[in-house]
Amino acid sequence: MTAELARQIATLPPAPAVWCSGLRKRYRRRQAVDDVSLEVGRGEVVGLLGPNGAGKTTVIKMLLGLVQPDAGEAMLLGRPATDPAARAAVGYLPELFRYQPWLTAAEVLALHVRLAGAAVSSAEQRSCLDLVGLGERARDRVGGFSKGMQQRLGLAVALVARPALVILDEPTSALDPLGRADVRDIVLSLRSDGVAVLLNSHLIGEVERVCDRVVILDHGRVAASGTLAELLGQRELRLRLTSVGAEAEARLAAVGVVSREGEWFTVGLPGVDDGELVPDLVRDLAAVGVRVHAVEPARISLEERLLGILRAGQDGG
Repeated sequence: MTAELARQIATLPPAPAVWCSGLRKRYRRRQAVDDVSLEVGRGEVVGLLGPNGAGKTTVIKMLLGLVQPDAGEAMLLGRPATDPAARAAVGYLPELFRYQPWLTAAEVLALHVRLAGAAVSSAEQRSCLDLVGLGERARDRVGGFSKGMQQRLGLAVALVARPALVILDEPTSALDPLGRADVRDIVLSLRSDGVAVLLNSHLIGEVERVCDRVVILDHGRVAASGTLAELLGQRELRLRLTSVGAEAEARLAAVGVVSREGEWFTVGLPGVDDGELVPDLVRDLAAVGVRVHAVEPARISLEERLLGILRAGQDGG
């Protein structure tokens, strides 16, 4: 990285890590992306969800300048997406990639450091391989790596230049449960360090664990977006209770009974700061003679919400 480019990156304005508006892309008769707008704040993890063919990878490629949009604007780190100073501060793991099989893992990383023009020492490169679990395989040739190990190497390539924005396109597709947990920990660590992450994944459970916000694409358009709380609605609590008298009913009403089916009561939780509400409620109910048989969290899952949005889109189409 030249001194001038490093200076430009250091002076990037404190704008969102990703901002795009009205992105459109058509391939012959197929409208791949249709008026997509989204934003990723600094230090924020945003998940990109949707079925195959929804336009997720095309959006990512337009943000990175790999595909020219037919319309719309895109900004990375406060500068046009086509600006080298912005793109130099982005780490990218594509969905499909292949490294030269005759190179070792350390050589692949060193090659990409040189291609990026980044000032990353050999010790830092080794540390990056350690981070993704390949430290002991640094001298092994990539041709002998499993798909999961190549996925880990791709993640190391995306992270080695200490980017301010990381874009991950299906980063856990070839990983076992331990590998997925490692990627999850890495993403959370990036967020704590102020690095923004745009994550495209079909593994909804992983998205639900790490993302601050979610953007759902369907047929090239934004079908829904928001925080998990906004998309999934109010958190609720289900309780199986017997010997419920008037005092207990009054206590439940004070919380807010959503529904009752036989012995099962569903009450709404008022917000995220309800750590003391559940034990206090159970204590109060027991104090007035209620027998508490079960207490379960209840809220629609992200997968259920996603399927509902996609099915509604099919019905509307």
